[in-house]
Amino acid sequence: MMHRRKSLHSPNKVELENTALPPFQPGSPMKPSQQLSTASTALLLMLSTLTAKADIPALTNDFTQPEAGEVYPGGKTSHTRRIDKWAYSHPTTHMTAERKLDFTLGKALFKRLWASAPTTTQAADGLGPLFNARACLQCHKGNGRGKPQKQTGETDPSFFLQLSLPSPIKPQKTTHTLLPEPVYGHQLQPFAIRGLPGEGDVQITYESIRVPLADDEIITLRKPHYEITQLNYGQLHPDTMMSPRIAPPLIGLGLLGAIHPQDLEALADPDDNDQNGISGRINIVWSQEHHALMPGRFGWKASTASINEQTQKAFFLDMGLSTPLFNSGAGECTPAQTDCHSLPDGNSPQYENLEAHSDIVHWTALYTRNLAVPQRRKLNDPRVLNGKQLFYQSGCTGCHHPKFITRKDPTDPEHARQLIWPYTDLLLHDMGEGLADHRPVAGASGREWRTAPLWGIGLSKTVNGNDYFLHDGRARTLLEAILWHGGEAASSRKKVVNMTRTQRADLILFIESL
Repeated sequence: MMHRRKSLHSPNKVELENTALPPFQPGSPMKPSQQLSTASTALLLMLSTLTAKADIPALTNDFTQPEAGEVYPGGKTSHTRRIDKWAYSHPTTHMTAERKLDFTLGKALFKRLWASAPTTTQAADGLGPLFNARACLQCHKGNGRGKPQKQTGETDPSFFLQLSLPSPIKPQKTTHTLLPEPVYGHQLQPFAIRGLPGEGDVQITYESIRVPLADDEIITLRKPHYEITQLNYGQLHPDTMMSPRIAPPLIGLGLLGAIHPQDLEALADPDDNDQNGISGRINIVWSQEHHALMPGRFGWKASTASINEQTQKAFFLDMGLSTPLFNSGAGECTPAQTDCHSLPDGNSPQYENLEAHSDIVHWTALYTRNLAVPQRRKLNDPRVLNGKQLFYQSGCTGCHHPKFITRKDPTDPEHARQLIWPYTDLLLHDMGEGLADHRPVAGASGREWRTAPLWGIGLSKTVNGNDYFLHDGRARTLLEAILWHGGEAASSRKKVVNMTRTQRADLILFIESL
């Protein structure tokens, strides 16, 4: 077999960190400021197409019984199968037989263990050379959330560290353009194929913070501190910004993509015109897939517009596989990592000269868009109903918006016109200094995060034994996650702190029932 060598110069510039504007093109006749102005004009044109009319169901004020349809968070797509470790792994319920076959094929690709090139088959080689995981399933065990490493020296593929430098281009009102770290790129990759060292390891230490609650209860939070050790390719740039992430759960992603942009715009209140202290914003990002500005929905800071694009970023960053959008066979090896570029790659002419070609991306994205949300549990339990009322009265619905009706023309026909209950607004909110990573992404500042969906959250430990919460897994319980809320959520947090133990327990029971 002919060895396919990795080119030092990719055929096209790989832009991985979605920004609110198209990346600056050095060869463009326009100055950076002119390019920013042009993109801003496009943004205004896009927003002008969003009318004031939205199709958002009103919030309830009756907490004596469950609402109609509430038992099925994903509408007709919800599954009603046994609640066990496979609870996040079932397909959209009313898919056709043909579509379920496509789902099954996507599942096989999601589980595939990739190998380094060359192998006896060119259909599954091209891993790395630098990578975080060998399979999608290694990051998303049971299609659930990831976890931080528990101790020094233990590297978990579901935890990773994003890297970047501040942009030399002065940001506009809500625009941040990031640059990759010159040596290590956009993401630290601790693993490498044979003959090449990984980039480095992450050590986490925790600082204990005691939080007193009403009824003489004390909760101990843990504040993480991160250090990169054993850097194998030189020192980091002194201005490097780092932000930890754990892999998020994958259920209901296609339904989130089917929420109409008009509904997001109707919920957004960037200037807090209603003066309730909550000012959600849409993260407008540049989509490499559509070559247009679009609302970001996916990722901890809503930095990606579609599941297709998110899938390709994961193939490229996490496994070092080339895709239609990111076609370098060397993965994210930087020019400074010369040995990385000298190794064989898996780009093959019979597969579009790529490693994860368009069919692989299509089926894998279809699989992740169609993982069904499980039906609710214990809806009629008086304590759950009381917890729901406390959730509403505490103002949690100001960000965790309960329900939507999906658009009539989504990517997947099964998702059309469904009443869904994700408990998110997909908007950016300032969560305070306690959760700040000081690393802006697109329109998101270093203090802003996308509201995480809550559906299925009570089954996290059932699915993969893991119930770590928030973007970096610092919270070990749902109550700890709530107590980390600050900024726009400070008022709601205060109400939870002042609840009785019984009230807090009911609130958590409700969230766990979602």
